[in-house]
Amino acid sequence: MSDRELIEPNPGDKRYVRRDDKGHFTEEVDVGKSSAADQRRHSAHDPGRGQGDKGDRQKT
Repeated sequence: MSDRELIEPNPGDKRYVRRDDKGHFTEEVDVGKSSAADQRRHSAHDPGRGQGDKGDRQKT
């Protein structure tokens, strides 16, 4: 899985995205929504650099 990248397509609209090998977006989430989810849940496992949303998630 690729690292999350922070983009701002419009002023005030920040998003975390992941890209596939061809550079197309595969996953996209709003920064505010991601931050709120992080604050509600405490991870017991370190996800690693660039993979902040992957803590405690089973590999599929």
